[in-house]
Amino acid sequence: MFKYSKDGISVLTILDTRRAKKSGQFPVKVQVVYRRKQKYYSTGKEVSKEDWARLLKVKSRFLAEIRSDIESSFSTIKQQVNELITKGEFSIETLSVRLGRQMNDMTLRSAFRLKMKELEAYEQANTYLNYQSALKSLEDFGGSTIPLENITIDWLKRCEKFWISEGKSYSSISIYFRALKCVLNRAVHDGIIKESSFPFGKNKYEIPEGCGRKLALTLSEIKKVMSYQCETKDIEEFRDLWVFSYLCNGINFMDLLFLQYSNIMDGEICFVRSKTSRTTKHNKEIHAIITPEMWNIIQKWGNPRLSPQTYIFKYARGTEDAFEKIRLVRRIITKCN
Repeated sequence: MFKYSKDGISVLTILDTRRAKKSGQFPVKVQVVYRRKQKYYSTGKEVSKEDWARLLKVKSRFLAEIRSDIESSFSTIKQQVNELITKGEFSIETLSVRLGRQMNDMTLRSAFRLKMKELEAYEQANTYLNYQSALKSLEDFGGSTIPLENITIDWLKRCEKFWISEGKSYSSISIYFRALKCVLNRAVHDGIIKESSFPFGKNKYEIPEGCGRKLALTLSEIKKVMSYQCETKDIEEFRDLWVFSYLCNGINFMDLLFLQYSNIMDGEICFVRSKTSRTTKHNKEIHAIITPEMWNIIQKWGNPRLSPQTYIFKYARGTEDAFEKIRLVRRIITKCN
């Protein structure tokens, strides 16, 4: 009946004849097609096949009102599609959020899932897992179906109190609420909730600052770790990895576990920190002189050099996706701790 197409995106009204309603009629829906993916949005109207065929030309007041309501639903979706195309942000998922279904059906879980899908697409696995943990903790307090409009200043205060009673640290609470703040910011931007309903900020709810643990060791303590007589080979192996990280300018384990022999040049290990490689245009290469202790650790626990692309240590396979890398790094860090 009503059709619209732009930039490979089609919007049209259809009669969904796959299953009749109890009345014997069929629901009218707005279909959006993009990259062979289809999404159907209800107009709340239903008609028979016969009425659908004559709906555009019929003069019946009852059917004319139905036609007007269908056109209104179509126009709303068309408008949202155009706005997202203009901003270069169109996707079926983003459209669904913008329509909100219309805020009444928009839950915290669906808003988080949208953000997590973006993180997954960009292989930001660590941030994805942080959002996953935040969502679980929020649902532990508020249940699995939390409407966005329910998240008020008072709700956040009660949530914080609940988490503290559960033994969560302020560092974890800060991480969870920052993820929530980002999700709600997106909801404001997409018109799902009003800016006046945004619960974070000055004179509203302020996210508590997490207190970092003091993990720095003195030189004498580091010497004790390096000279410690390990009881088992496992303890010795992961102690040595920690020592290697310390001597290699404090290289983080994501970079350490995926070092290749090509990173060794003129007696130095040269690498770009993975944390900055995605966000910084001009990445600074870090150079760490390979000490005799480091060579000894490579010879003891490393792979033999078969090619420049051989990983220095035995943990990486080279086929890991972003999430497998994070799981590997977390497993090794747990062993080293």
